[in-house]
Amino acid sequence: MKKTVFIALLLCAAQLAKADEGMWLPYLLGQQVYNDMVKKGLKLTKEQLYSINKSSVKDAIIIFGGGCTGEIVSNEGLIFTNHHCGYDAIATASSVENNYLKNGFYATSKQMEIPSQGLSVQFLVKVEDVTPQIEAAAKGLTGAERAAAIQKATAEITAKAVTAPYQEARISPLFKANQFLMYVYERYNDVRLVGTPPESIGKYGGDTDNWEWPRHTGDFSVFRVYTGKDGKPADYATDNVPLKPKHFLPVSIKGVKENDYAMIYGYPGGTNRYETSYGVKLKTDIENPYTVNLRDVRLKYMFEEMKKDPAVKLQLASSYAGIANYWKFFDGESKQLIKYDVYGDKQKQEAAFNTWAKGKPEYETIFPQYDALYKKWTPYAKLRVYLNEGIFGSPLAAFASSLMQVENAIAKKAGVKEALAAAEKAREAFLKKENKPSDLKILAATAMMYYNDIPKDQHPIGFYESLKKYGGLDDEKTYRTWAASVFANTMIFDDAKWKAFVAQPDNVKLQDDPAYAYASAFVKNYTSKYAPMYNQFVAGNNELGRLYLKGVIEREPTKSRYPDATFTMRLSYGTVKPYKPRDAVSYDYVTTITGVMEKYKKDDYEFDLPAKLMDLYAKKDFGQYKDIKRNDLVVGFITTNDITGGNSGSPVINGNGELIGLAFDGNYEALSHKIQFDPVLNRTICVDVRYVLWCIDKLGGATNIINELKIVK
Repeated sequence: MKKTVFIALLLCAAQLAKADEGMWLPYLLGQQVYNDMVKKGLKLTKEQLYSINKSSVKDAIIIFGGGCTGEIVSNEGLIFTNHHCGYDAIATASSVENNYLKNGFYATSKQMEIPSQGLSVQFLVKVEDVTPQIEAAAKGLTGAERAAAIQKATAEITAKAVTAPYQEARISPLFKANQFLMYVYERYNDVRLVGTPPESIGKYGGDTDNWEWPRHTGDFSVFRVYTGKDGKPADYATDNVPLKPKHFLPVSIKGVKENDYAMIYGYPGGTNRYETSYGVKLKTDIENPYTVNLRDVRLKYMFEEMKKDPAVKLQLASSYAGIANYWKFFDGESKQLIKYDVYGDKQKQEAAFNTWAKGKPEYETIFPQYDALYKKWTPYAKLRVYLNEGIFGSPLAAFASSLMQVENAIAKKAGVKEALAAAEKAREAFLKKENKPSDLKILAATAMMYYNDIPKDQHPIGFYESLKKYGGLDDEKTYRTWAASVFANTMIFDDAKWKAFVAQPDNVKLQDDPAYAYASAFVKNYTSKYAPMYNQFVAGNNELGRLYLKGVIEREPTKSRYPDATFTMRLSYGTVKPYKPRDAVSYDYVTTITGVMEKYKKDDYEFDLPAKLMDLYAKKDFGQYKDIKRNDLVVGFITTNDITGGNSGSPVINGNGELIGLAFDGNYEALSHKIQFDPVLNRTICVDVRYVLWCIDKLGGATNIINELKIVK
């Protein structure tokens, strides 16, 4: 099939999916999809949604940090995003004396706004289809050769696309690398914290309520992006000025009702909805359950220390939140994949494909090759999970492993000075975040788990034999004693030893360090034996996935499809809707502050509340943000929109293009969404913008922020 015809099929197919399912490319929005959006309540034109030459909704949508979405909500560069997206910046800005994470913070003037070093935002400038150039470079190639050719072509194409030092170009493969789009962004590095609710609001419900509905979390934070005086991106400077955006979102406080139109713009991180039955089985049998078990251990020991000391809680807060978030996701994903027999569904789809593929040389051997590929790698898949989530689950071991760059530089006698400088900077950052009591227990526990759970022939040669001097290898005490020795003797914690090593770098000294000896033993074991196997597995999977999806589209060219999420701008649309998760249980589409109070537990780690919130509630002081119909303050609502990780902080927009909420979570009953969308149970959990504004205004007293917004009543 000619390439131009194939791309046409992709774009045609991408116009036909069910309304609520699909993360659409706003720059390639098909007429049929747009018509359905209008039918559901959209009042904007296509050009108002996405335009190259004029301001449009897309100009208000940003990549926030490294993995979230944010939106511009004022003509002075004000940003709304989720609390958990701003969590690290809030924690970094906090101290025991000024604990913004615990107590909240609102800048009542621009001079009070707090610089967030290392935090940046990116605006999308343009998108270009570069499939013809990529395919020309990779013509006739497969596997590793094709991947290398694509990488080379990508570097050449993106280099030509960048016209300013603050611009970045990235090429995203879509439809399993059957199509390639180039995205050009502008990065802004001066981002400042403007406001955050107390953690007891921004993270209300903690891990207990994570991924759950009903939800009562005020998951928002407020930042501002600054530019140089010329209006262009610039590094932080005191005389920088607020960004004058091309577009910002008005904020509606009219409220939501059932069946209202809801549109979500953002940067969903990744889905794999064209995954095979082999991939589903690997995930449910090995990758997810062992990841959950290893994270259990890390969270247990971190939480023990966080409860003891507010300073430790602040120190570990960001790391703990990140680990816990996807601990629960992986657990729920496995349960939903098994409950709805996604493995069986995939097998049926593959059987139909194989019947069609008979006699077609390009496709008929795909699944025999898949079978061989997974059989070869599966015996070692658990080892890789234990390395990443277990061995490197110890912050000390993870940092120690990074010193392999120093070892390599010393061995090559090249770049030693640069490697040491990077290591010194990394060590400084590591020590600020390091909590020794929890890490020591993690180090001991994960080393023992690896010993017990990974086949002995996959162990680093000689490592566990070296621990016998501390006791029996089946005894937990042995590993605790060994871990204590590592912590006591590593130069990583000893400034004098570290300085001596930096002054006279020597690989014998480095290899004798107990923390480095431990980490490097596992890394070298993996890289020498198993990394090549994994790389072959990934390359084979990618190539077979590309061919499989190409064949699927050829077989059913008009069937509804959309590209997997790739952390590129997408929009999804749906409606505000309740749902019934199981027999005799019905969930409303909104939650209220009355429900917040029903969950309240004094001094509880997850369900405590600020005294001022309870006082305002007692007075029913909800101001202009009250929902008249319910005579209450709405906290959250749910929609049928299709989102995934990366959409955190995404704006929920009504049919007029106005902000009505912030997306922040999915529901537990549909956590199979990365692999299979559930059209019945899938819901996006959103914080109502009225609750956001109430927290800023009534609770925080920051009327200056409210006055900056364009509020639609």
